Amino acid sequence: MASKPWSSIAPPGEFHPYIPPEKTIAEFTPRAIILGIFAGLFFGAITVYVGLRAGLTVSASIPIAVLSISILRAFGKSTILENNIVQTTGSAGESIAGGVIFTLPALIFLGFPLQYWTVFFLALLGGWLGVLFMIPLRRQLIVKEHGNLLYPEGTACADVLVAGDKGGSFAGRVFLGFGLGGLYAFLMETMGFWPDTPEYRPDWLPGASFRANITPEYMGVGYIIGPRVAGLLFAGGVFSWLVLMPAIKFFGGMMTHPLFPGLIPIGQMTPDDLYRAYIRPMGAGAVAASGVITLFKTMPTIVTALRAGLKDVRKSRAVNSAIDAISRVERDFSMKIVVLGSLAVIVMMWALLTWRPIPGAKTGLLSNLIAAVFVVIFGFLFVTVSSRICGLIGNSSNPISGMAIATLMATCAMFLVAGWTGGAFSALAITIGGVVCIASSNAGGTSQDLKTGYLVGATPSRQQLALMIGVMTSVFAVGATLNLMNVGLEEFKPAQIAVNVNQLPSGVGIQNQSFTHAGKTYVLLNALGSHVVPDGNYLYDPATHEIDLQWVHGIGSEKASAPQARLMATVINGILQRQLPWRLVLVGVFLVVTVELLGVRSLPFAVGAYLPIDTTMAMFAGGVIRWAAEHGMKKKDEAGSEIGPGPLFASGLIAGGGIFGLLGIVIYLFGDPNFKYHFLPEHFLHVGPQILGALASSRLFGVIMFALLGASQFYFARRKMD
Repeated sequence: MASKPWSSIAPPGEFHPYIPPEKTIAEFTPRAIILGIFAGLFFGAITVYVGLRAGLTVSASIPIAVLSISILRAFGKSTILENNIVQTTGSAGESIAGGVIFTLPALIFLGFPLQYWTVFFLALLGGWLGVLFMIPLRRQLIVKEHGNLLYPEGTACADVLVAGDKGGSFAGRVFLGFGLGGLYAFLMETMGFWPDTPEYRPDWLPGASFRANITPEYMGVGYIIGPRVAGLLFAGGVFSWLVLMPAIKFFGGMMTHPLFPGLIPIGQMTPDDLYRAYIRPMGAGAVAASGVITLFKTMPTIVTALRAGLKDVRKSRAVNSAIDAISRVERDFSMKIVVLGSLAVIVMMWALLTWRPIPGAKTGLLSNLIAAVFVVIFGFLFVTVSSRICGLIGNSSNPISGMAIATLMATCAMFLVAGWTGGAFSALAITIGGVVCIASSNAGGTSQDLKTGYLVGATPSRQQLALMIGVMTSVFAVGATLNLMNVGLEEFKPAQIAVNVNQLPSGVGIQNQSFTHAGKTYVLLNALGSHVVPDGNYLYDPATHEIDLQWVHGIGSEKASAPQARLMATVINGILQRQLPWRLVLVGVFLVVTVELLGVRSLPFAVGAYLPIDTTMAMFAGGVIRWAAEHGMKKKDEAGSEIGPGPLFASGLIAGGGIFGLLGIVIYLFGDPNFKYHFLPEHFLHVGPQILGALASSRLFGVIMFALLGASQFYFARRKMD
């Protein structure tokens, strides 16, 4: 009897891979690996750029698979397994970038430099750890639980690859979105034809601000996450910016003295001042509480996954001893590689902390060894959890920030008991949390890739090798983009604050005794949790005996807020230094409890309450467009499935906006007279005001252009692909 047609969602008893195990076709080829490496570099950079701005990431596997099908087809006949290797190698960049941006920028907020090679090696170790621990878990989670754990992104990617193998083409819609998103971003951000953040501050509601950062990447992200999640994010923003901040202004507007943690009277505060002083601490409490609640909700999953994982580790030893007899689709790397690789990570981590520590954060041999061991223990725990959660609800809902918070809280509690509360141990804690978060993030992406491979009939060991290569190469782009944004978006703002450098207020410390800026020597100060100086870096002028400038790093600025990383710094500082506005933090905690009691998912609401409203409003617009595009369609998947025209066009908008946004930063950086490598004229290509005059600064014109972009998203989401 003939076998049934292939289906990615066939039940376990009826499922068979698209490529039979006994069939051998081209898979791990040089062109597939090279294209995958470039895809990893490309999407790794985009994820850093979008994630630092939006506070969340989206899966890159499907766009990479779509592009791979068309690109390899242009160079001759390609196989489905080659395309699978491309998306497997390339998706590592997006997964690692997600873990990096959620944690490692916290070093800036804690007063430590963010060095390229520090980011590179920590990302490399975390990425490899995520792949290594998924090797013994693959049979249990991917194969044996095929009917229970769907791995939605992995299944959708397999459908794309099979459709492409049968002659379907989706790349045109992605390229169209990329071109339009790139042109829009270039005209707005580089040439300055219209403002990127139109704002309206109503006189009838003091303290409020209506604003949207009208970028193509925000619209694309909002479309992909859908109206439900985008609505919850925006609801959090509405509560913070249109309810709580006006209430603070109303009740505190007549006060003549500052109210901690604010440093000026509430009546003199702008909406941005209110946000920085009162909303951020409240939002930090909300995000931390929602992350912990999400983690507790998945506790049964954690226990089940750990038990199954440990059992499968024991079973895999016997299975791998007879690897020559194993079917092609069941060949994994041996347990020997997993064990030796884990030991190598411990040694490399210890060596990195001992001989190349973060400047100003040198710790002892014993504490470095404990940190390295913690990384592997917490790494295995949360890799298992991350994989199972991704199997149930997908990568986008994977609470890796909650896992990082739990790791940091446990680590800091142990440090506190041991008396390790100095500034260096803050950096050590974020190092541990960062590597674990990167491992968890990459494990989620790895699980989706392995699921795709299982469905299409790939060789697991070749996928695992491709993942290791993807990790090793994509970290170059992740670290470079992080540093580019930190330097390219930085500002030095006037800030006259009188302090005594010999008796600094609590929470303020000297970071550098001799810091040179614009030909002048200053004392570099760092403030975190101070009652006198707002959080940040400051340049103290010894001649005037006061702070002269605030150094606003690119990461942490309004254009790259890095909300999760700032939260990590807040958690560490709050536990080790006990310097938190606890009342505001607890307000955020009980806000989340209230939302949970209403039966609403608290994590997106809490993130929305923490992010600036200009981010959530723009993403909400994308979610509304998706709702409108799907409304009235006979089949929802015509406009809304992961491989439908709408999400593919939105993926192109994200890629185009991200790449041309980075290009704009590079152009600005090389035109900055204070940058030592500058060679372009200042404000190079920023010709919008000269050409359009007052129209270039018109809020209404910016809103109209964003509406036109939204109309294109709606049109191409409703239009069927050829």
